[in-house]
Amino acid sequence: MKKKIRFSLEELTKKNKEELLKNQVELEKIEKKIDERYSNSK
Repeated sequence: MKKKIRFSLEELTKKNKEELLKNQVELEKIEKKIDERYSNSK
């Protein structure tokens, strides 16, 4: 039973890290677009 929980926890942690990385990349894209808009509007 414990091993199954540990395995699930490791899988969840791995998936969370992957999601965080994807989110970070998306955020960077959004920030870049915002920066471009501000620099273009000046």
